[in-house]
Amino acid sequence: MYEIRLHSRGGQGGVTAAKLIAYAAFLDGKYATATPLYGAERRGAPVVSFIRIDDEPVRVYSQIRNPDLVIVLDESIMELVDVLKGIHPDGEVLINSQKGTTVEGHRTYPVDLTGISLSLDLVLAGNPILNTPLIGAIAKLGIISQESAKQVIAETFRDERNVDAALRAYEELKI
Repeated sequence: MYEIRLHSRGGQGGVTAAKLIAYAAFLDGKYATATPLYGAERRGAPVVSFIRIDDEPVRVYSQIRNPDLVIVLDESIMELVDVLKGIHPDGEVLINSQKGTTVEGHRTYPVDLTGISLSLDLVLAGNPILNTPLIGAIAKLGIISQESAKQVIAETFRDERNVDAALRAYEELKI
């Protein structure tokens, strides 16, 4: 089973991103779940989402304590939360970073999701949309296929810039 823990802030689209990743994995013929963890949160508060993907039915819905991949949509969360807690020794980290932030001891994939969204004027309520470019980056990592990533975004959002954002993130992420 492949396990992902996604750290975001309320309003950044982290919960939606988790659902989209799980749905794309389903379209790829996998079993997947997406489970958020938040209380009576407000916009900007830390939120955690969990994604499990497997070839067999997923019957676990608890928090992910030993992720294979940690996703960080806002670098400032790393000052408040130990995002690497429990990560597998060979676990990887994907960070939304304009400055190329890396994490010592883990393979890190920095990608400027914010910059991609802003360049496409993909903004909602004054905030850049991060979930759709994230889906493209996840496809680049091979967790989901590029085809299912495009399909799930096109089915969920009318604005074609969302697919464009995913394709840009796919191209810009360096592996």
